[in-house]
Amino acid sequence: MEKKFVQLKNGETYAYLEKGEGKVLLLIHGNLSSSVYYLPLIERLPNNLRVIALDLRGFGDSSYLERFDTLANLATDIQLFMSELKIDKASIVGWSLGGGVAMEFASRYPKSVEKLILINSTTHKGYPIFKKDKNNAPIFTEGYKSKDELANDPLQVKPVLDAIATENAFFMSYIYDLTIYTNQKPTPEANQLYIKETLKQRCLVDADYALACLNMSDTPNLYTKGDGSIKQIKADTLMFWGTLDKTVPEYMVNDNLNALPQSKYVKFENCGHSPLVDKPDELTAEILKFIR
Repeated sequence: MEKKFVQLKNGETYAYLEKGEGKVLLLIHGNLSSSVYYLPLIERLPNNLRVIALDLRGFGDSSYLERFDTLANLATDIQLFMSELKIDKASIVGWSLGGGVAMEFASRYPKSVEKLILINSTTHKGYPIFKKDKNNAPIFTEGYKSKDELANDPLQVKPVLDAIATENAFFMSYIYDLTIYTNQKPTPEANQLYIKETLKQRCLVDADYALACLNMSDTPNLYTKGDGSIKQIKADTLMFWGTLDKTVPEYMVNDNLNALPQSKYVKFENCGHSPLVDKPDELTAEILKFIR
């Protein structure tokens, strides 16, 4: 599929994949990712559904004119994106970091959301990056005070920044095999395509810091005090999680379930952080059943 492009009113240009006609299903990717990672789902969805997968600001082939501080900034981009494409309402899908963006969007623009679907999503309470001690072990009581400080995290951030800077596809594949593909792996051809997209990312520090600062609850975390905005989500919600997920622990899904009582939870056995690879047929069937 060829990517299309649209310029938003804030000056950013968003790249996206599009297929079909009818009700809109909008797909938001995760960190170290892009719209292309949704291809297994896009290919399985029927043509009587208008499926749109976008590249967030600083990811894939979208522009990165201005840095962002919060996932809410990306949610605003999505509202501008929908406006340009003249989409009044859509069912919103968010995978991993994209789940955080989707929740921010659903809380701020509830009239634009038909239904909300979270795939192995971060918790609405934020995905913390802890400071490390001299042995690179996490200090669970300390977060980073700034993006510049976080950029030098020796375990989770700096090695990935270096891999992107040097276009080290081997290292990035190793990271994905270690943290994402804990059950099945994509074909070598698909993996090459995905990793090539991952290495286009320019906003890693922004994304990591925004994830850590995310706090839609009313309880402080290490980074922010929380704004209670999770209560503004009114859409029926479907949540997925895989029992072999090493990136998002189940307590994060339970955080979201407890905060969103109008939710349904589907747990996949023998599935890692990417049901798109491990359970694409089951994922597609559950989404179609939910939105219809």
